Amino acid sequence: MAGSEAAWQAASQGINVVIHEMRPKVETFAHRTGHLAEMVCSNSFRSDDDEQNAVGLLHWEMRAAGGIIMTTADQHKLPAGGALAVDRDPFAEAVTARLTAHPNITVSYEEIDALPDDGQWIIATGPLTSGKLAQAIAAETGSEALAFFDAIAPIVYADSIDMTKAWRQSRYDKGDTEDERTAYINCPMTREDYDGFITALLEADKTEFKEGETAGYFDGCLPIEVMAERGRETLRHGPMKPVGLTNPHQPDVKPWAVVQLRRDNALGTLYNIVGFQTKMKYGAQTDVFKRIPGLQDASFARLGGIHRNTFLNSPTLLDGQMRLKSRPNIRFAGQITGVEGYVESAAMGLLAGRLAAADMQGRTLDAVPHTTATGALVTHITGGAEAKTFQPMNVNFGLFPPVEGLKAGRRGRKDRYKAYTDRAKADWQAWLGQSALDAA
Repeated sequence: MAGSEAAWQAASQGINVVIHEMRPKVETFAHRTGHLAEMVCSNSFRSDDDEQNAVGLLHWEMRAAGGIIMTTADQHKLPAGGALAVDRDPFAEAVTARLTAHPNITVSYEEIDALPDDGQWIIATGPLTSGKLAQAIAAETGSEALAFFDAIAPIVYADSIDMTKAWRQSRYDKGDTEDERTAYINCPMTREDYDGFITALLEADKTEFKEGETAGYFDGCLPIEVMAERGRETLRHGPMKPVGLTNPHQPDVKPWAVVQLRRDNALGTLYNIVGFQTKMKYGAQTDVFKRIPGLQDASFARLGGIHRNTFLNSPTLLDGQMRLKSRPNIRFAGQITGVEGYVESAAMGLLAGRLAAADMQGRTLDAVPHTTATGALVTHITGGAEAKTFQPMNVNFGLFPPVEGLKAGRRGRKDRYKAYTDRAKADWQAWLGQSALDAA
């Protein structure tokens, strides 16, 4: 995501760009194709609400900047209530086609295994940086890169879901069309179903860390087994919460818990189990997930898995222009900088691409206002966060400076978030306008 966006932004500024992509010659655990911008976990860019949600605001900023990721996502979106979900394969194919067709972009399919000495570079290797390059980065930074573990949720064939038990409904009936309001499939659980599921989940065979691996998990993408280990009720108050849903098969019975599945492709033939990232072994996954009412005969297009995710201690290593302090010709972007999520990764690619282009044109862009979603993120990773406790972070309003004069607390939250987004939009447009003037 980040590399694709960075290349698009720099090329759009008139810079000749070479994308170095090791796939499909060098494969990874999670990728299936050689397409650029392939989605390996969820197919969702999360909330598209640009007035009450920080990630929705980030969508808005990227669209305003002509970002390839958001514009292509809009062309391949699927019904998903208030979220922006896409048909993942056509999305990646379209991003790849647009990049390879750009007159200023060349794609070179080979592995880069060392830090380049000459030229302007952006390293946007994502969560699965190859071993050799990771070693080169560690050698340059003088310490081992920090790491945590990411998990992937399973995908189910829609025609194997028992719709006499399950039903279609988005939580709180969100969405402007009937298609959006029925974008999710829901599987209800009684208290007995839930207790049995949790017991089976806790007892299932799981992938164990190799000796010497001490990385933890990112809290925003915890395996369901880890959540269950924190308490038997944790999942029922997390991804399996039953609120905002009514079972038409038993409208007078409130489910104890609900498992949601979200459409994963335009045909509606594939659905991913929302929030069900897992480190269970494959055989255990099928046994445990088939305990879910409606999935007792489920067929899986892809089972879940877990992989190592490497990221830098960016507050220590990167300057405000996203450059490696020890090698200013190299910028980093995406998840390797310590942001979490497709959108956040692509946004850092967008900024890195613009910064690199300006550098090559002899310009220095003003710092992105901290009041914007993009600015809040880059400020966090390049010095706003405490280096000693630095961990991956999704965009959130806690990264924004407060708007003075607004009341705090839950009752004032709607007005406060609207004030954040109004201010951010004005400041982002002003920054884009000034950047355009500087380029002219």
